[in-house]
Order: sequence, then structure tokens, then C-alpha cells
Amino acid sequence: MTTNKLAIIGGSGLYDVEEFKDRELLNLNTPWGKPSDQILKTSYNNKEVYFLPRHGRGHFISPSKINFRANIDALKQLGVTDIVSVSAVGSLKEDLPPGKFVIVDQFIDRTFARTKTFFDDEIVAHVSMAHPTSNGLMNACEDAIKKSNIDYQRNGTYVVMEGPQFSTFAESNLYRSWKADVIGMTNMPEAKLAREAEIRYASVSMVTDFDCWHPDHENVDVQQVIKVLLGNAEKAKVMIKNLIDNFEKYIDPNDPTNNCLDVAIITALEKRTKKTIEKLNTVAGRVLNK
Repeated sequence: MTTNKLAIIGGSGLYDVEEFKDRELLNLNTPWGKPSDQILKTSYNNKEVYFLPRHGRGHFISPSKINFRANIDALKQLGVTDIVSVSAVGSLKEDLPPGKFVIVDQFIDRTFARTKTFFDDEIVAHVSMAHPTSNGLMNACEDAIKKSNIDYQRNGTYVVMEGPQFSTFAESNLYRSWKADVIGMTNMPEAKLAREAEIRYASVSMVTDFDCWHPDHENVDVQQVIKVLLGNAEKAKVMIKNLIDNFEKYIDPNDPTNNCLDVAIITALEKRTKKTIEKLNTVAGRVLNK
């Protein structure tokens, strides 16, 4: 029987959950390098949980420089089965004001300077990203948010831009014409890599500001954003504790993430070198070592 383990990847403003008193900081290495920072291993209500600050503690890693592959590989090494990303975003809609949370179910990937797959050398795989977030985990997030009395929206499209600069006015209005809901810089290729690693993934986006399309927010100011960030982070910590308590109730044994590599790897057996199989062992050993 699989032991389900939850990891939280914290975005801007969420670098730790200080209320977790049972703490062990883990240094991990992966074939892709080191993750963003030490991974916090903790126990909360007798459940083993992991926390990784995406930008590092103190926010020293730019979105384009995040080692997404190392982050996902390291969490997989720890036996993580479920990841909830908690991210700061800008709003593309009037009814998503600062302070509101969005449970994202779709992405538009506009990044261009990042390696987006584990399968870029010798072994090729094509996983489905039609539904990039896991419905059961989204249900768990919604339940946790409701219990935390946080204003939220279920479902929404997240435009992932390269950054680190904010959008131009023309770009912001283009994304609005696409009916997207929020914009940020970090959930891709994170969601793609989690899928390749067969880790269920959900994204909770915390709105910090209206993007520059809004007449009151033509110039997004980092100091204004930080003020909202801190308030959002406190709400997120309450949500995370509720999520730890409930996420296992919502796990879907038929989630397509669970076995997506069974039908994804296209490379012929004789072309799969031992070196590459070993490199992919954590991520894809379940299928490559059959």
C-alpha cells in the first residue's frame, strides 16, 4: 500500500511555516543539482510533511534560475506523492482582488528560458498535460481554504511568464483577451515536471495585486506587493495545516498522474543507456527498471 506524503512548495512571501516545531532540515542532491534550499521535514498531527521554499529562504533565486528539476527530483526521493504549490500572482480580472485565492486548474506556459523536461537526453517521453492539476488534490485544497475562511475562486487559468520583469500594458491586455485569470512566473515547468515524476500536483494562487491593465495598478510596486504578500502568507499557513489534515481523504486512486509514464515513453528499449536510466531512476525508475 502506498504511503501518501504531502509537500508544500512555497512561493514569494512563504519561506517557512514557523508553527511546525518538529523540524529537520534536509540537504539533498539530485542528478540535476541541488534544490532551491534545504527541505524542511516536519510532523504535524502525526503526518510526515515536507516544505520547500521555491526561491530559497530570503528570496535569492530569480524565477528563471529556479532549479525546478532538482526540486521535483528531491521531493520524489523523499517519497512525496502530492505537491501543493502556494504562489503569489497578479490578477487579470476585476473580481479577483488582492487577498483572494485561486485554485488553478489550467496553465498557459509563456516561459522560454527554462528546461522543461526530465526526458531531454536519450530517453524521450510525452506525458499528457490536458488536465495539469489533480482534481482530488484540488478538492482537498478547496476544503482546507473553506475551513480557513479565505475568499477564493475554484478553477482558473494561470499565465506563466518568464519574468523577472512584470508585464507590459499590451501583454497584460493580451492575457486578459485570452480570458486568463492570474499571472505569475513559477508554476511552469514545475507542474510539467511533477507530472513526469508521477506526483499529483495542485496550485493555490494568492493574488497580491492587479496586473498593470488595471487603472489603479499601472505601475506594480514591489513594496505594495510585499504588504499583501505577508497577509496572504499568514492565511496560507492556516490553509496548509487544514490541508495536511484532510488531503488523504481526497486522493483519487484513478488519478491519471499515478501511472502516466506507462504510456509516455517512446524510446526503443535498445536505445535506453544504463547511464540515462540511472539518472532518471528517482523520477521514472518504476517504468524504466521493469
